[in-house]
Amino acid sequence: MQKIYFDHAATTAMNPQVVEAMVPYFTENFGNPSSIYEIARKNKQALDESRDKIAKLLGADPKEIYFTSGGTESDNWAIKGIADAYRNKGNHIITSAIEHHAVLHTCEYLESKGYEVTYLPVNEFGQVDPQDVLKAIKDNTILISIMYANNEIGTIQPIEEIGKIAREKGIVFHTDAVQAVGHIPIDVKKANVDLLSLSGHKFHGPKGVGVLYIRKGIKIKPLLHGGAQERGRRGGTENVPGIVGLAKALELAVENMEENNKKMIELRDYIIKGISSKIDHVKLNGHPTDRLPNNINFTFDFIEGESLLLLLDMKGIYASSGSACTSGSLDPSHVLLAIGLPHERAHGSLRITLGDENTKEEADYLLEVLPPIVQRLRDMSPLYEAYKKEQNLN
Repeated sequence: MQKIYFDHAATTAMNPQVVEAMVPYFTENFGNPSSIYEIARKNKQALDESRDKIAKLLGADPKEIYFTSGGTESDNWAIKGIADAYRNKGNHIITSAIEHHAVLHTCEYLESKGYEVTYLPVNEFGQVDPQDVLKAIKDNTILISIMYANNEIGTIQPIEEIGKIAREKGIVFHTDAVQAVGHIPIDVKKANVDLLSLSGHKFHGPKGVGVLYIRKGIKIKPLLHGGAQERGRRGGTENVPGIVGLAKALELAVENMEENNKKMIELRDYIIKGISSKIDHVKLNGHPTDRLPNNINFTFDFIEGESLLLLLDMKGIYASSGSACTSGSLDPSHVLLAIGLPHERAHGSLRITLGDENTKEEADYLLEVLPPIVQRLRDMSPLYEAYKKEQNLN
């Protein structure tokens, strides 16, 4: 049985070129980059070269790039660090209802410490209205944090417009770009962002390494206290092999982005059209056009998404019902609830996220096995039975 991986928003396989770039820093040049002897200096050089490379790819200055352990740390640092640094100015934070839990749970933590948080609603496609951001700003607002692209439904936010509002009002603007970096063109200056989070394993880099971009002049308190690494703002020995791998993966992602996205958009739209035509009672979640090139998210009425995933797994297809970080939760997706889906429909979602290695043959296999699986689950569903009786379909 063939195995097909359709869960690239959860994580990606490492590119062999990335692995090759990392290996010397596990084996030969393993010195601590803060030491002064030769193998340490080689590590420090690799660290500096990686920082330069990442900065160039994001339109930033190398001194604005700080290495972290991944997207969750970057989000935590951005929000807690700004909240602490600007506490004398105010205690109000604006975010959206569809953020990743790394942002939402951090905001909830700050609420327990006396901060006030406004959770902006989104429209039916999952987009934040910049005018809602403007209306939510108060005299004591110190931070706006809106994600670049949603991890479940793929909707891309009007980041430049929101950033312009934040800049005009003198409020720090952070974006969680974990799902966007490496998949769509991003220039931090053009996007008007002050802080940006990214994670290496979302674009064929290693797990456990990320970046927080901090614009020059932005005050921020450290999240991790320790040594003088990262110019005294983030203590802890740098993960040099991971950082080298992240830089190489981002370089390859940006270099091949146009070609890969053209292929993935064709495949994405082919699958969307196939599911919409082959299966009834379905809804495409997310914006029809302002969405990530690799994201497909459907709701199937009358069935549970978890059962759907298990049966797809038995056919060799690996997908998800939403964020991998909420796997195991029985609660419906907060993102799907926020775009207006009722609880019973929000439970029946399927997220397919493509990679550049996926093929039309794999898409055809999905479109072949998915309809009978959906029908099998509906035939066992009391909700579907009740619907048929109501419609006199029996």
